[in-house]
Amino acid sequence: MNPDEHKHAHLRLKLCVSGAAETGHCGPNALENAKELGREIVKQGAVLVTGATTGFPLWSAMGAKEEGGMSIGLSPASTEHEHTELYGLPLDYLDLIIYTGFGYSGRNLLLTRSSDAVFIGCGRVGTINEFTIAFEDKKPIGILEGEWETDTVIKDIMEKGHRPNPKVIFDNDPKALVQRVVEMVREEKKEYLRLYETMADGNGDPKKKNNSGDFIL
Repeated sequence: MNPDEHKHAHLRLKLCVSGAAETGHCGPNALENAKELGREIVKQGAVLVTGATTGFPLWSAMGAKEEGGMSIGLSPASTEHEHTELYGLPLDYLDLIIYTGFGYSGRNLLLTRSSDAVFIGCGRVGTINEFTIAFEDKKPIGILEGEWETDTVIKDIMEKGHRPNPKVIFDNDPKALVQRVVEMVREEKKEYLRLYETMADGNGDPKKKNNSGDFIL
């Protein structure tokens, strides 16, 4: 086995799916669309990250696990007991739950910042909050268009806020949306890794410069 497979495991993409915990307004196709997001995230070799909640994010985790992938949840609670009893949140379809103890708003910040990109499905106010955090952090964002109004609300926010953003991608096909966003993330990471490989040697130590200021390989 190549030891680099373990050494560089952190380079696997972490892709967040954000959406409504209560899905009565999402329409009959929301379940399959959410699961397809999760399945395609795994097919792209990425790890799914959610807010460890019910509804749309849980459905995406179901899809990820159906595909044999890894699913990580960030909980607003500080313990498993608080997670299940106080918040009424699930433990299912999650390989790891990180108990932030920061409530919903603090959890949202950590959730988006832990991810390389954020996907927005059918949502409510909390989903919009996660969108605006990712937007301000200049994260790649995929907006899944559907029977819900979340995509329309986000378009309205961007238009009336006079904030066009080429990193926000809209698509009504979950598979195509994931592929488009992943391509963007990988292009960004190529530049970062090129810089990293230039600045550090195989042990992660700074490389030495010669008299001309160039790094010694």
